[in-house]
Amino acid sequence: MLDAHRLMIFRSVVAGGSVQSAAANLGYTPSAVSQHVTALARETGLVLFERVGRGLRPTAAGLLLAEQADAVLARLGEAQVLVEDLRTGRTGSLAVAYFASVGSAWMPRVVRRLTAGFPGVRLDLALREWLPDDPADRSDLQIAVERPEFEAWPGFSVHHLLDDPYVVVVPEGHPLAGAEQVDLAELAGQRWVDNDFARGWCRRNLVEACAAAGFRPPFHVEAHDYRTALAFVAAGIGVTVLPRLGAVDLPAGTCAVPVVRPTPVRTILAVVRDAAAAAPPLLAALDELREQSALSPAGAPRSR
Repeated sequence: MLDAHRLMIFRSVVAGGSVQSAAANLGYTPSAVSQHVTALARETGLVLFERVGRGLRPTAAGLLLAEQADAVLARLGEAQVLVEDLRTGRTGSLAVAYFASVGSAWMPRVVRRLTAGFPGVRLDLALREWLPDDPADRSDLQIAVERPEFEAWPGFSVHHLLDDPYVVVVPEGHPLAGAEQVDLAELAGQRWVDNDFARGWCRRNLVEACAAAGFRPPFHVEAHDYRTALAFVAAGIGVTVLPRLGAVDLPAGTCAVPVVRPTPVRTILAVVRDAAAAAPPLLAALDELREQSALSPAGAPRSR
């Protein structure tokens, strides 16, 4: 394989017409330049120069190699720029997965920060309500709901963002409207609107809390997402219990009441691919997520 450094020195000799000129331009000694050119000739098995008086003239083979060297050195320069861009986060891609309520509450600000700070980076965003078992499906950064003790797969790390307590959303005319808080057991006789078609950890967490309070949630209406469930509540069809982050933007005619004894709480984590953990775009995304979680009405995050 040809040595790129020797090609660069050879190209300088061709451009300057002499070893002395190349040495002056490159800041080398004439002896060092001669050694590199001799080594390149030995590597290629070609006669690259012929003497003309006190100077050197490239042979036909030398001229052809010089033309190719221009292209090779140009591509190397492009590669060096690419490496620097990747190191500083000016180019490349970042895959981010998130769940629905975080998508509306946090992701617009995360994406705005990334597009402003790293305009050359392509963002691959995916709405995903679960952590994938298949390594090929895992993102560089996934915002997920899991048990607090969740341990990431090999090659990934976990960052705690927020503990998000649940509230019950009721119509304004409901007897619980305006209450400071409500015991979970008091909701056993209400008409419940389900809000989690995915049947993920958010719903399991709620069902377990209800079991601890001595009942099973009496779901009368099944909705596939928080927004639809809240619309049913606004229409007076029933009540819905969901994490506080999902109740930030309530429809008119509804209000949220904190649930206690017990208070279901979901833990929001950021799962980060170790190989991308030092990339500036990922660091910026994680920093913005921490800022948004600190501003969340659910309260400030704890450290982990």
